[in-house]
Amino acid sequence: MIDYLAVQSELNTFRDFLRWSTSRFNEAGLFFGHGNEDAFNEASQLLLSSLHLPVDTLPDVFLDARLTQDEKRTLLIAIEKRIEKRIPLPYLTNEAWFAGLPFFVDERVLIPRSPFAELIETQFQPWVAAPDSITRIIDMCTGSGCIAIALAMAFEQAEVTASDISSDALDVARVNRQKYGLEDQLTLLESDIWQKISTDAKYDLIISNPPYVGAEEMASLPEEYRHEPNSALEADDNGLALVTKILSGAADHLTENGLIFIEVGNTDLAVDDKWPEIAFTWLELENGGHGIFMLDKDQCELFKQLYG
Repeated sequence: MIDYLAVQSELNTFRDFLRWSTSRFNEAGLFFGHGNEDAFNEASQLLLSSLHLPVDTLPDVFLDARLTQDEKRTLLIAIEKRIEKRIPLPYLTNEAWFAGLPFFVDERVLIPRSPFAELIETQFQPWVAAPDSITRIIDMCTGSGCIAIALAMAFEQAEVTASDISSDALDVARVNRQKYGLEDQLTLLESDIWQKISTDAKYDLIISNPPYVGAEEMASLPEEYRHEPNSALEADDNGLALVTKILSGAADHLTENGLIFIEVGNTDLAVDDKWPEIAFTWLELENGGHGIFMLDKDQCELFKQLYG
C-alpha cells in the first residue's frame, strides 16, 4: 500500500510527480483504454489537468516548477483515486476528447472513444458522395452527445437529432451542446430507440454506437470499465439486442439514398453469424478501431422483411 502522506514531503517539482506517478501507474498495472496508451501520457494528462494547465503540451518551463502543499495534496488525491479505485482518467478530470474536441463527461455517460471520429472528420466519404446534400441526421444512443456534436460541426447545413433512453446522459449531452452553441441545430430527445421518433421522420444518415458488449465479454473487461454505466455497455442477445431494434426500424426512417452506420466493436463476428443473408459493409479504418458496418435503405428493407 502506498503511503501517500509520506510521499508528499518527498516530491517537490512537477518533474518529481510525473516520474513518480508514471512508475506507480506501471507498478499498479492500470488499464489505459480511455484516451491514453501508456502510463507516462496518462500521468502527464492527469497532473496537468489537476493543476489547471493545458493538457495538449508539456512545456519544459513547468517541469522543475516547485509545487505548493495544496497542489501536492490535489495531485496525490487524484493519483490515489486512479490507482486504488481504478477510476478512469476522464472521470477524474471531467474531460474526454473526441474528433479533436474536448467534451464534459462524468459517470453518467460512457467515455468517448469511438472510431466514428475518423469517419466524421472525412464526412463519411467515399460512402457519402455529396456531403453537402446531407440535411437530416440522427445519432441514436448518444450518451455524452460527442458523436452528434461532431456530426453537427462536420455537416453544418444538417439538422441533427441526438436520442438516448437515459435522461441522465441527455443532461450531460445538454452541457456539451451548450458548450458548442448548437442549440438551434442539435435536438436532444429522450427515446427508447424508435419509440418517440416521429413515424414520418426521414434521415439521410442514421448513426449509432449502441451498447453492444455481450455478457461473456463484459465479465472479462478491466476494472476501469466498471465505473461506466452498465446500460451504456452491455446488451442482451450476445450484445445485439439494441442493434436488432435499430435495424428493424431503419428502413422506415431512411431517405431513398440514406445510409446507416452502426458500431458493434468485438461483436462484429456475431453480426455476420446472426444475419448471414445481409451483406454488411465493414469499414476499414486508418486510425485504428474496428467493428463499424454500413447498410443502405434497400439492405435495411431486406433486414426488415427477414428479421423485423
